[in-house]
Amino acid sequence: MYAIELTPEHPVAQLASFAEQAESNALDAVYVSHHYNNRDQFMSLTAMAERTDEVLLGPGIANPYETHPVTLASRVATLDELSDGRAVFGIGPGDKSTLSNLGFDHDDALRRVLETFKTARKLWDGERVDHDGTFEAVDAGLNYEVGEIPVYVGAQGPHMTRMAAKHADGALYNGAHPKDLAWAREQVEDMADERPEEYGEFDLAAYASVSVAEDATEAREAARPPVAFVAAGSPPAVLDRHGIDHEAAEDIGQAISAGDFTAAFDGVTEAMLDAFCIAGTPETVAERTAVLEEHADSVVFASPLGPDVETAIDLLGAVRDRRSR
Repeated sequence: MYAIELTPEHPVAQLASFAEQAESNALDAVYVSHHYNNRDQFMSLTAMAERTDEVLLGPGIANPYETHPVTLASRVATLDELSDGRAVFGIGPGDKSTLSNLGFDHDDALRRVLETFKTARKLWDGERVDHDGTFEAVDAGLNYEVGEIPVYVGAQGPHMTRMAAKHADGALYNGAHPKDLAWAREQVEDMADERPEEYGEFDLAAYASVSVAEDATEAREAARPPVAFVAAGSPPAVLDRHGIDHEAAEDIGQAISAGDFTAAFDGVTEAMLDAFCIAGTPETVAERTAVLEEHADSVVFASPLGPDVETAIDLLGAVRDRRSR
């Protein structure tokens, strides 16, 4: 799978046009990110479904805090119906910096994510669900038929990655550096014996922040916003893997929570850019993608894509074409 992530910082009509462009570039899937301060994730996906025919569509990722997990399962199932079976359920704990603005924390994040997609699978299979865990449901069910929908877990730390490898169809692993993907592959292989055979092959997707442009300097500058979010949300082990100062990452997270995005983006260091984004010319992106694929099964080119999204989608389509020959 070669896919892109679109951020609903753009008008919905523009996002739908981007998805149409991605499909014309033979990309396999389009994921839509979610933060409460951007446009609605599922309304954006709906518009994309109406403008495309083949590309897979899904949240990248949805979190199980702001929306009740049963309602979330129904939204994904509705997207699947609307798109004629093209939905993918990207589920994860969500961005800690922005969720804290709404009074949510990440307590029991792994358990809540697991319970959410296991409940969704039961609902999609036509079962009625009683659940008493990180959320409650009593005799909940969907009053319409649902097909099979693949589940991809947004992961970065060891526990979420290993849980995904055991229970999900794939992982949207938040990493753009081969060190991170090599580590993630080790976690997946460690869980191979515990994965039920009926789940089939596991798809480790590098959910890699990418910024591509003909001008390498412009590409790196455009990468600062998403790298700020990645750095702020990275577990200590990930920061240590790349020699990133914990206090610097924490300062960025505090700036994001305070809404001071200028300070957050200015706090991004060159080391953070190198660790958390593939930024540069198309040739650089192609070369680094090739290295990622030594460890990953799939690649999702994630935000920002580039200083100009429309141009970047065409450039990434060319990278995908080059890599798939």
